[in-house]
Amino acid sequence: MAATKVVVALGGNALQEAGTPPTAEAQLEVVKKTATYLAEISKRGYEMAVVHGNGPQVGRIVLSQEIAAQANPETPAMPFDVCGAMSQGYIGYQIQQALRDALRNRNLNIPVVTLVTQVVVDANDPAFKNPTKPIGPFYTEEEAKKLMAEKGYVMKEDAGRGWRRVVASPEPKKITEISAVKRLWDTTIVVTAGGGGIPVVENMDGSLSGVAAVIDKDLAAEKLAEEIEADILLILTEVDKVCINFKKPNQQELSHMTVAEAIKYMEEGHFAPGSMLPKVMAAVKFARTFPGKKAIITSLYKAVDALEGREGTVVTMA
Repeated sequence: MAATKVVVALGGNALQEAGTPPTAEAQLEVVKKTATYLAEISKRGYEMAVVHGNGPQVGRIVLSQEIAAQANPETPAMPFDVCGAMSQGYIGYQIQQALRDALRNRNLNIPVVTLVTQVVVDANDPAFKNPTKPIGPFYTEEEAKKLMAEKGYVMKEDAGRGWRRVVASPEPKKITEISAVKRLWDTTIVVTAGGGGIPVVENMDGSLSGVAAVIDKDLAAEKLAEEIEADILLILTEVDKVCINFKKPNQQELSHMTVAEAIKYMEEGHFAPGSMLPKVMAAVKFARTFPGKKAIITSLYKAVDALEGREGTVVTMA
């Protein structure tokens, strides 16, 4: 019997905990905890690939590049797509190192590799005219308005947590390195499409060019799940279950949503953009594409229970 194929989308809390300093060392400690849960998934016999976000990290890299360029004109800032590649490399490095150790601690000799991944987007995607993807640190409203005035950033309030810079978030169309992921799948855990992938556009001659954007990692994970025909799309976030009327007196946790119910809740505005909304959108898209399969949204800490039917919010076609 073939093993169940799972694409795991890691939320921001799997890389950085609230209240911890935004350093690579602090992030590695959080990633080590995350790796124990991923290793347990592997120990249960699931085959998986891992996709992670990069919103805070790529924002800080861009910021550090800008500061360095201002201090010394001989160190020009790297383009946005290159900053995305840098974040993919260092986050992937931490995940593969921590996950390798967690697997070895369970007597599992499974290679883990990070694949620098390009994801094709449409140059005419309307997202380029309406930036929505939060990146970088949180700011107060006063700080955000100052950045808008001084740097011309687009800043938006992010789900009640503060203000953040937002950039274009085009829809992923194709994972360029998908053939490599497929070749590695049977023997290796691949960390791929990190940060949603490096957004590129296809030129007339077939070459690729990077663009300034951040692809939503949940939608990129869904595209990966489609292209490798995964059995389960597992989206990990900060809450155990999807809620409607979130943080209101009539908040309700959902153990199951059909695609039709999820669309209804989205239309009613129950899910915050840049937070739960893209997760539900990705789950709906996967369930629609594969009517007999399921997407699961839950917390990292309930991941194994959710895969075994005891936790989380399951999204199916019917």
